[in-house]
Amino acid sequence: MKEELTVAEKLKKKYHKVEEVTNLKDMLYRSGDIYRSRTAFKLKDENGNIKSITYEEFKNDVIYLGTSLIKKGFLNKRIAVIGKNSYKWCVSYMAATIVGIVVPIDKELHSDDVINFMNVSQTVCILGDKKNLDTVLDNISKVENPDTLFITFENKFNSLLEEGKKLYEAGFTDFDDIKIDPDEMRILLFTSGTTGNAKGVCLSQRNVCSNLLSTYGIVKVKRSDLFFSVLPLHHTYECTLGFLLPIYSGASICHCEGLRYIVSNMQEFHPSVILCVPLLLEKMHKTIIKNMNKSLPKKYVKEGEENPYNNLPFFLKKIVKAKVKNTLGGRLRVFIVGAASCNPTVLSDFRALGLNSLQGYGLTECSPLVAGNTDFFQKDDAAGLPIPNVEYKIDNPNEDGIGEILVKGPNVMLGYYEDEKKTKETIVDGWFHTGDLGKVDKDGYLYITGRCKSVIVTKNGKNIYPEEVEYYLNDNPLISESLVLGIQKEDDDETYVNAQIYPNIEAIKEYLKGSVPTKEEIRKLISDVVSSVNKKLPNYKHIKNFVIRDKEFEKTTTQKVKRYGDNIKMNKD
Repeated sequence: MKEELTVAEKLKKKYHKVEEVTNLKDMLYRSGDIYRSRTAFKLKDENGNIKSITYEEFKNDVIYLGTSLIKKGFLNKRIAVIGKNSYKWCVSYMAATIVGIVVPIDKELHSDDVINFMNVSQTVCILGDKKNLDTVLDNISKVENPDTLFITFENKFNSLLEEGKKLYEAGFTDFDDIKIDPDEMRILLFTSGTTGNAKGVCLSQRNVCSNLLSTYGIVKVKRSDLFFSVLPLHHTYECTLGFLLPIYSGASICHCEGLRYIVSNMQEFHPSVILCVPLLLEKMHKTIIKNMNKSLPKKYVKEGEENPYNNLPFFLKKIVKAKVKNTLGGRLRVFIVGAASCNPTVLSDFRALGLNSLQGYGLTECSPLVAGNTDFFQKDDAAGLPIPNVEYKIDNPNEDGIGEILVKGPNVMLGYYEDEKKTKETIVDGWFHTGDLGKVDKDGYLYITGRCKSVIVTKNGKNIYPEEVEYYLNDNPLISESLVLGIQKEDDDETYVNAQIYPNIEAIKEYLKGSVPTKEEIRKLISDVVSSVNKKLPNYKHIKNFVIRDKEFEKTTTQKVKRYGDNIKMNKD
């Protein structure tokens, strides 16, 4: 009898066809020629009017900027880029990674950290928003290279483009002659991960190109697609999948002007694809459900049921779908969700509304994608299936099949910058040790269960994954965010589960019929939530103590709650 194929094996027979590229210069020239007059970027001019930049214009701008950088002696040097998501950021990134080694830096960092990364990476030039460069210039004595060139997007950038254009048209075509070794370091990223200690991740252009091709193989990008760029571009998740992937595919990109402008920008640009983090998707979901409960006839809104959509007759479902889609710009077809695990109910609710929501799993060290739900197969409680040409396995699984996730493939980084010891500890026999815990089911789906370093181990050897307890807490509308930690009491060496909770005051006000809650009322309501969560968990996972926070948790730039620093300093009620 013929053995049934696993879903992961079936997927291999369905991949979308891709055209091979191994470096970003070839990709730029290929897209510039094939999609010459198509729109690469949509952006606003000084008057707020939307204008288009064609692929040919984008390619030329990269060549002109790169030509200026070469003329200034920066060939094969480290060039940093910092600032909010913008067309100029994208041009700078492409020019820097072709001329030398690009060092994308988080615009939210303190100037001391920015300067530290510039010094460690031996940056000779930094391009970025004036606001960011000014904070560095105010502390210029700390910058080790006194000849560092500062190029602000607001003024110097345009003059550099003009200089490069004149040079190029006069016959200085060294940029065209650059030969890229796809396997050498061309991208240097500093990541705090979840440990708080910044590591330099060395990526090659083959790493990144392999990842965007693998993603295209499982999620088709249409030439008519418009990507709405919300997440920070310095992060590989947004950079590879929200910038380089659409440029490879002939699609278009527009940039969000800031989190408060998400809804208005979507109405202006009418995007079809959004990369987002679960927090953003879950906030959208809460708003949609709230509006449905307010606007639908009462007979369809059942007490205790959060989402009334499933109770609706066909004709009303059609109307609700159209309204939701129009609110999100009218063309949206897919959310790509990463950086943390998302509530599966949220994903399936969006899919019921005609909005495909595909969850994935990745890391900076893997350029970033490792696993993902696809155009062909979806499982909302899983991180997905292995992407083309990438393998994963579970190291030393316990009786539940949970162990550390190991990854192998052309997307795995070259190593950690100037840290051979850490590189050898992390990449063993070609397998990258992610530091994440997970399990794989019989069909090849990957499930993330936590971080090795965040696991709470009780005295009797029981393992508790904080993310699981946090999931139950965060699922309650009265709670905005939570952080679960293991703590020890002074007179006892047992480890107990402790939760820090940031309440949703607006939801509590609604629950109390509009009255402003007292501290005692908040504590009583949260205490009831904790009790209900404990009922869903075995005794050893019970929350023994909780603290109510009066402010949000400190987060990474991809909106993950940090498990270090100020967040673990317990604040008093």
